[in-house]
Amino acid sequence: MPVEIDEKKSSLQLISIVIEGNEEGYLARIPNIQGAFAEGDTPQEAIFNCLDVLSMIIEYRKQ
Repeated sequence: MPVEIDEKKSSLQLISIVIEGNEEGYLARIPNIQGAFAEGDTPQEAIFNCLDVLSMIIEYRKQ
């Protein structure tokens, strides 16, 4: 899902992502953001999915 970035308002922010292995693969979560977690078969897939969830949370909060 592409996210449009307004260059005048954009800024770089670093976030911490915690990755944990489980029986079904990997879980990635952003500890300080409620609902920001996702699973994947690999750590990279879990991170990608978690960032996708984060972008949905950001869009929802803009509304």
